[in-house]
Amino acid sequence: MTPSAPQTLAACTAPAHPSEVSSYSWKALAGSAVGYAMDGFDLLILGFMLSAISADLGLTPGQAGSLVTWTLIGAVFGGIVFGMLSDRYGRIRVLTWTIVLFAVFTGLCAFATGYWDLLVYRTIAGIGLGGEFGIGMALAAEAWPARHRARVSSYVALGWQMGVLGAALLTPLLLPFIGWRGMFLIGVIPAIVAWVIRNKLHEPEAFTQTVAQRQPCSRTSMLQSLRLLMKNGATARTSLGVIVLTSVQNFGYYGIMIWMPSFLSKQLGFSLTKSSMWTAVTVLGMMAGIWVFGQLADRIGRKPSFLLFQLGAVIMVIAYAQLSDPTAMLWAGALLGMFVNGMMGGYGAVISEAYPTEARATAQNVLFNIGRAVGGLGPVVVGALAMAYSFQVAIALLAAIYVLDMLATAFLIPELKGQELS
Repeated sequence: MTPSAPQTLAACTAPAHPSEVSSYSWKALAGSAVGYAMDGFDLLILGFMLSAISADLGLTPGQAGSLVTWTLIGAVFGGIVFGMLSDRYGRIRVLTWTIVLFAVFTGLCAFATGYWDLLVYRTIAGIGLGGEFGIGMALAAEAWPARHRARVSSYVALGWQMGVLGAALLTPLLLPFIGWRGMFLIGVIPAIVAWVIRNKLHEPEAFTQTVAQRQPCSRTSMLQSLRLLMKNGATARTSLGVIVLTSVQNFGYYGIMIWMPSFLSKQLGFSLTKSSMWTAVTVLGMMAGIWVFGQLADRIGRKPSFLLFQLGAVIMVIAYAQLSDPTAMLWAGALLGMFVNGMMGGYGAVISEAYPTEARATAQNVLFNIGRAVGGLGPVVVGALAMAYSFQVAIALLAAIYVLDMLATAFLIPELKGQELS
């Protein structure tokens, strides 16, 4: 019997939904989390190694800083391009491309002879790095049932923090013995682990079924997947809301984490050990916040969880700016980190649920990387405010952006808890 028009349309729009947690679900989660850990590990070891690289290659402070800047520029570019490629050619296939690109050029960094070749290697490695967040989030979301989606997204987000902790623990131990060249080779190891895990995976059914259904209908191009982010008024509002949320997320994170150790050292006399302890305690608070957010969002919903954490961020940022006792600031950093960064546990689920399979990875990477680009101004703005007024004033003013975050959540972000992926 020839299918009717409505039946044909339904066949073109309804992907498969996993109803149970399987071994594939766990492997997809592991591959995504390890890939994002690679992202955090790589960026932090670069920060630790800048002094050693500069001394060995004779770099100026501007050249050393540009290595970080161009890694991030590469990551933004790679995130956008690889997100669109993933929606066209597949999650696993494109993630494999990103891993190979990152691994090859990170390895080449170990053999750099000067500034320019190292800059090229870092930029291209950053391009490979950029696809990890969004494609990994899309893969995990499509491999798990709807009732677990927020917590699974939070586990992927925890990968970054695990990479940061790994870099913070390993770099001081290994750098004196193997040097910065050896550390770049160590940085290839997470890529190899992620590649091995992903090599055992097939594409998620939600993606393969969508691809199969495109054949009798239409084949979505990369630009079409980009246009799907603004296909109607409701989708455009959601995209704007997500950009606001991710911009505030990155602005607050980088604004606080870049300047706080310096402030604690110069203004309050924290030793290097105590500043490192503050960083470690704050990162642990961030990890706890991400985990709690994922659990909460699957129980009470995405919007209530965001609003609760955003209110907590407003309160903690204002309260933190009033503290002057070093010990109190040390431990309050954990609560500050919990609310300021805990929301990372929710973006993957919200974006996955708001966009169709043929645009999901594009949405994850494009929207998050726009937020990352805006958030990159955080250290500049906080630094300027600190110089013009005081660091306490600069931190307190950050509370205002979380109020903006609450308004965006309330009026622009839809509640999609439990909704099957389209």
